[in-house]
Amino acid sequence: MRSRKIGLATGLNYHLLEWNGDQPKPQQFDHTVILLHGFLDLSWSWAEVAPVLAEHFHVIAPDMRGHGDSDRVGSGGYYHFVDYLADLHEVIAQTARARLSLVGHSMGGAIAAYYTGSFPQKINKLALLEGVGVPESLPGPEKIVTWLDSWNAARERKNKEYESLGEAAVRLCERDPLCPKPTALELAKHATTILPNGKLAFKHDPVHLSTGPFGFEVEVAARFWQRITCPTLLIEGAVSPFRFAKDEMARRYAHFHHRQEWVIEHAGHMMMRHQPKKLAEGLVQFLLDPDDPAAEKARRVAAA
Repeated sequence: MRSRKIGLATGLNYHLLEWNGDQPKPQQFDHTVILLHGFLDLSWSWAEVAPVLAEHFHVIAPDMRGHGDSDRVGSGGYYHFVDYLADLHEVIAQTARARLSLVGHSMGGAIAAYYTGSFPQKINKLALLEGVGVPESLPGPEKIVTWLDSWNAARERKNKEYESLGEAAVRLCERDPLCPKPTALELAKHATTILPNGKLAFKHDPVHLSTGPFGFEVEVAARFWQRITCPTLLIEGAVSPFRFAKDEMARRYAHFHHRQEWVIEHAGHMMMRHQPKKLAEGLVQFLLDPDDPAAEKARRVAAA
């Protein structure tokens, strides 16, 4: 694995983690898998999943704009959802090899699904980890007023400060009780920055904590979902507090024409932290082409 930065046509520098990026024979790993993290997360959340995928694929895990070590938008800018699509488009142009698959968690799943629906011919396979959107919220004047008020407040806000990595790790576990403590401590090392006063703060831009100006509508998202032509794996954590009710889940899933469904036991929303080995093995089984010699072995491992 190597950590590097690339400049995007959108004007930002993006930080990437990359596996098999410097292979002497890259054709052995001509299938690129891009892992997209969720809201207020970062590329390092895939650290226990990506090495398993890297046994078979060229793997890229970017920090999305305003997260981790990628650039923030800066003064006057905002994080509109379509901006993430523009960034992903450029990351793909610079890093993808002959074949490309996307794996997205939560917000990253929504980005991956919208991109695949926009460019269905580009994507070999798609896996969405609780990535079929948030509860519906219709747009309107009230939402614009709330957005402007929250954006003004966010510009004045600073991220909370912590005395130590241990304290930051405790905060991660408070928000994600199923996260193993060693995993939280390792994530805290990469997710925080040292401030001039010697304290630590998480790296994400505080502007992310404002309320966006546009609501999520299933009817709009479905126009993207219905255009997806590749095999799609829809994954849920069995004990996730963000799982939709059965009827709502069915309503959303019905728009994916080539879907497989998988519920991971003993996993919550942050399943890549809770069950990384099981998740990685299932993803390998799904992402490998059926005629790949490793596919049968992956099926046996995942079944075990």
